[in-house]
Amino acid sequence: MKICVLVKEVPDAAVQKRIDSNTMRLDRSGEKNLNPFDTHAIEAAMQIKEGGAIPVEEVVAVTMGPDSAVRALHKAVALGADRSVHLSDDALAGSDVCATGYSLAKVLESESPDLVLLGQQSDDGECYTIGAVVADHLQMPSLTQVIKIDVTDGKLRCERQAEYGYDTVEVELPAVISVGDAINEPRYPSLKAIMGAKKKPLDGKATADVGIDGGQVGEAGSKTSVLALNPPPAKEAGEIIEDEDTNETVEKIVAWLDERKLI
Repeated sequence: MKICVLVKEVPDAAVQKRIDSNTMRLDRSGEKNLNPFDTHAIEAAMQIKEGGAIPVEEVVAVTMGPDSAVRALHKAVALGADRSVHLSDDALAGSDVCATGYSLAKVLESESPDLVLLGQQSDDGECYTIGAVVADHLQMPSLTQVIKIDVTDGKLRCERQAEYGYDTVEVELPAVISVGDAINEPRYPSLKAIMGAKKKPLDGKATADVGIDGGQVGEAGSKTSVLALNPPPAKEAGEIIEDEDTNETVEKIVAWLDERKLI
């Protein structure tokens, strides 16, 4: 079995996110890190590999992004991936979810994985749909919000979170699985793994290398565009009820809760 894990470089959680008003895109000039949701996908891949239920030949981390995204790949291989693939090209700048999913699918086609794993969302755009877009292009079954994976007889038995509880679904390989952050507790990379990360194979790819149609990527090739940006409305001041412990005070509090259908 060959497992590919999609990872992404995102702005560090401690940095305030800003939108560039000229490009209508997220300002990525500050400190960046590996998307924390993707660390759960890497850990899931490592647990499948170490579990021994099915032989795993290699775990490959795949990303699309600028030159700086190499650092996210170094973190991914420090967490256990055997090698990494970096898709980077100026033509990809401004790609929306549809164009990004198409581009990643073309990279995955060249890798021919049996299983594609990724985190449930990115920490910047918080998009939950990239796995489904990739799966559609690859014509593979897809599951989201998976919190448990068992490998049996070339199939996956997955438990996924749903609004009404939990689903248990059996899926045949190859497949694309988006894992929830409740699936595991990602390991910490050892010092040896961190030091050795830069020595692991890293394959750089441009759009032409994987057969990407330039007309389907970038801002011009995207199916969506941002027309306007508006800050969230300011929070209204809360109501403070200061009074003695009287029936009138209790009635005010009950009326306030009832008005908001909280009781």
